[in-house]
Amino acid sequence: MNKKGSKGYHFSRSYLHHVAPAIVWVVAVACVWWMLYQHSSHFEVAGIAQGQVREVAATCIARVKSIPVQLFEPVKAGQTVAVVSTILDNDQVQQAALKSRLAEASAEIEHLAAQLVPTQETLLADEANQEVNREDQMRRFVVDVENARLRILELKAAVASDKISLENLTVEMKIVGQLVEQDVTVPYELEKVKVQHDSLAKKIEENEHLLEQAKVDMEKSQQRLNEFSNRQLQHPSVDSALEVIRKRIKVQEELVQGVLGQLEAIKSRDAVELKAPIDGIIVPVPVRTNEALVRRPGEKALARPGEVVTAGEPIVAISEMAASDIIAYVNEAQTARLRDKMNVELVKKSEPVKTAKTQVAYVGPAVELIPQRLWRNQNIPQWGRPILIRVPPGLQLIPGELVGVRGF
Repeated sequence: MNKKGSKGYHFSRSYLHHVAPAIVWVVAVACVWWMLYQHSSHFEVAGIAQGQVREVAATCIARVKSIPVQLFEPVKAGQTVAVVSTILDNDQVQQAALKSRLAEASAEIEHLAAQLVPTQETLLADEANQEVNREDQMRRFVVDVENARLRILELKAAVASDKISLENLTVEMKIVGQLVEQDVTVPYELEKVKVQHDSLAKKIEENEHLLEQAKVDMEKSQQRLNEFSNRQLQHPSVDSALEVIRKRIKVQEELVQGVLGQLEAIKSRDAVELKAPIDGIIVPVPVRTNEALVRRPGEKALARPGEVVTAGEPIVAISEMAASDIIAYVNEAQTARLRDKMNVELVKKSEPVKTAKTQVAYVGPAVELIPQRLWRNQNIPQWGRPILIRVPPGLQLIPGELVGVRGF
């Protein structure tokens, strides 16, 4: 019994003596492999991929007419993303003022026409009482020319005033049409406005034809006057008698032309298209800090048609499809090792996991609060120094994606 037990004991010790080194070697290899795995799959700090976001806004106070794009819709640079109108209430006031000035011009034209009537009556009386002489004929020709010019001014003022009213009816017709589509009002209201619009448009067309005919009549009157003047020198008293009226008529001509120019300038601002500055995708307009607590979820993701926006207020926002930068935050204990152009390694966390070599582009100037999603404990704020890292070619990242950074 003792010999057999002694032999078994010696066999066990010999077996352990040979097997134990092998076991230790296997455990050491496993530990090294685990450490390498941990080193390859973990990182020292985390960062957030950043994509460029461009905000599209008007350069002045405007009303949004339409947004031809949808949230998260891809767009190309130069594509229309918003249509705004800069004609607001103040422009309507300006239109009313222009209409008032046209009315004043019309009244002045009538006053000038009334001053010409006594002159014309005097000429007719002289013609009946005495033999028509050259001076009388010259005056008659001059009066004909001035009457033709006044007729042109009357028609221009009437056409300009009616065009303002037609523009207002056009806007009103659009608004009533939208209300009909929304079942807010009955189609009869739209038909009534349309009838007024068509009637006024026809009146403008008729007056424009009369205006063209008046211009022809004036040319003929002027031609007769020129032909008569060429046969003999014009009597000097004719020009002196009508010089004041001619000057006042000239003033009214310039006034009417100026009002028409201002009206055309207002019309040109009726629809302004805002273009996408970059290729990208439509994203919600970034929330301002002072608006975050009072804005409801989904509110103001995009501006809505009919809203009035101030100069520089974002109407839509466009984000790049791929991230171009990474902002990571290094804890205060590691900031001493930070420097520009230092080599780091990026680890893409999403599948498939991928690594890439790159450099730190810039280091932030101060320690600041780290975004909450990067806190190790969501209840304990963390502070760190930000660094900017360019995304190297071949590493496709989505804006907002978490990225590991190691090498500190």
